[in-house]
Amino acid sequence: MSEHQPSVAPPAHPESDRIDTTRPHPARVYDWFLGGKDNYPVDEELGRQIAALSPDTKRIARHNRWFMHRAMRRLAGEEGIRQFLDIGSGIPTEPNLHQIVQSTAPDARVVYVDNDPIVLAHAGALLIGTAEGATAYLDADVRQPERILGLAADVLDLDRPVALSLIALLHFVDDGDGDGGEGEGRSEGAYALVKRLMERLAPGSCLVLSQLTGDFDPESVAKGVASYAAGGVTLVPRSHRAISRFFDGLEMVDPGLVPVVDWHPELSVGELPVETQPVPIYGAVARKP
Repeated sequence: MSEHQPSVAPPAHPESDRIDTTRPHPARVYDWFLGGKDNYPVDEELGRQIAALSPDTKRIARHNRWFMHRAMRRLAGEEGIRQFLDIGSGIPTEPNLHQIVQSTAPDARVVYVDNDPIVLAHAGALLIGTAEGATAYLDADVRQPERILGLAADVLDLDRPVALSLIALLHFVDDGDGDGGEGEGRSEGAYALVKRLMERLAPGSCLVLSQLTGDFDPESVAKGVASYAAGGVTLVPRSHRAISRFFDGLEMVDPGLVPVVDWHPELSVGELPVETQPVPIYGAVARKP
């Protein structure tokens, strides 16, 4: 692990040449749901289509974000984690993960990972952390676990516990997906990717995950899947039982796999009052024994 403050390596190509504005990208659509400005007309168009089918979409996105905030407070606080690997980080939205954990543990080290050039263009905002800690950004895809872990090892000590954050990511990876990407050499689905990542992490590491489900409103979720598919984006909602498989061999942190609004609401800071309407996203934190 390098002792210097990491920085972002210059991209191989200018971001303007790499950003595909003809197809929606999940990170940019999510940015639109959260009220951000770092998206394109094609992303807004898909976002509006989905919001028309499910008017609660923006509310759901906020609750997913708030779950991440509460989970990171728990991990940096009670769980004592000081290293964080956030894959599928998305476009920076304050407060971001490093701001949450470094407010509790200034020496926390955070590595963000995403494969969208527009996220790379904003990576400078992801690197403004505490002097005691470290923040870095990797341009990589979740389907490249060996590349991610190899590069992250320059910032994180993989022999010590790491929190692996997969927030609203795996519903964009199907069970048979996983073009391994350059240098990976084999195809893997979502379950195999999570298993490979966790296998390389030290005992005491934690997995924090949120995932879309059709358990509560299958008709609306199915319409959302169809809208994403029309835009060329894979969306895979999973049942409670299917999502539980990601945590095989791990020890669940109380209260287990629950709708994100029900995961430790007492840890909320600045959230709106809990609503009675269901939020079709499950979330959980689990520890590697």
